[in-house]
Amino acid sequence: MRNPSIGGAGAAWIIALAIAAPAHAAPQGLLETLHHNTTLINTVPANGDQNPYAIYVAPVSTGIIKKDDVLVDNFNNSSNLQGTGSTIVIYHPDTGKMTLFAAIPRELKGCPGGMGLSTAMVMFKSGWVIVGSTPSNDGTTDTKGAGCLVVLDSRGKVNSVISNPDINDPWGNMAVVDSGTSAVLFVSNAGFGVGSAKGKPPIVHTATVLRMDLDIPNGKPPVVKRQTVIGSGYGAQADKDVFLIGPTGLALSADQKKLYVSDAVSDSVDVIDNPLTRTDSAGTGHLLTQGGLLRRPLAMIMAPNGHLLVTNALNGQVVEIDAETGKQLHARWSDVDKAQTPPGSGDLFGIAMTPAGNGFYYVEDDVNTLMLAK
Repeated sequence: MRNPSIGGAGAAWIIALAIAAPAHAAPQGLLETLHHNTTLINTVPANGDQNPYAIYVAPVSTGIIKKDDVLVDNFNNSSNLQGTGSTIVIYHPDTGKMTLFAAIPRELKGCPGGMGLSTAMVMFKSGWVIVGSTPSNDGTTDTKGAGCLVVLDSRGKVNSVISNPDINDPWGNMAVVDSGTSAVLFVSNAGFGVGSAKGKPPIVHTATVLRMDLDIPNGKPPVVKRQTVIGSGYGAQADKDVFLIGPTGLALSADQKKLYVSDAVSDSVDVIDNPLTRTDSAGTGHLLTQGGLLRRPLAMIMAPNGHLLVTNALNGQVVEIDAETGKQLHARWSDVDKAQTPPGSGDLFGIAMTPAGNGFYYVEDDVNTLMLAK
């Protein structure tokens, strides 16, 4: 019912007040719509492996994996030595439970240096899993091996190893185009020319992005049909605290005409054009964005809205970037652990979108947990 006492000048005053009151701006991106960080599981398996790195959401149900299960690998062993972890666990969202997917032999024939499972992991529609190894014997780059890519079946059994001169410490989260019987895989390699972490290690501009064209015959494992170095000259550096600093995040644009690369050494995100078809190296590509909210950017994914989500190594924030303009839109605190300075520093590595696209999985590696931001 209308209040008869409000009219004339009073009504005009109310209208003016409503116009003057600041309206809540619509969210620019995904991160502003997320409000909760939830701990899902502790990722330490029975053998004590620690330091969760890679995250990948299963695209299909096969073997011991269900569609939408979350695979997580470990970079450290039970003694917390970097480059010595050899296990992959599965988080089952439907039950909230964790099971072991794979325990890869620490000394695997054909993999130079053995096992130290990195942020490079992918599962194909055919059920095969490929995971990268950036290994060490003592937890430092003094004993670093070149590593390899390990091919596992959907029950976690090692099938084969991919190792060649273009693979040297497959480091970052991989981008993939998967058509079922074939696939294109992009992986960064950060180990070329990286030496000891003692003293003040130099930055070497030798890291690469490798495209691998794979055949996946029905019922048979992926085999490399051809491979091409499409990016080169990225910075890499040995580090006593985090083992290795190098290009970590890879993400494809929706039209697959751009490959985005997070360059941890230069605090930037770069772009390689025509990644599926180019026959040569684009060098470091062209710059999308640098500095600002980025603090040693690591893992990176493309969100459904066409924006990039990038984890920071030097604080507990995830940064959202407009992939077309390079505008840094927002930084969200995903880890506020004050045991590190700044909070969450050194804790964030892998990242993966939820199947519904309304949040993302990430890890807090200091406390060995898989997290959900939603």
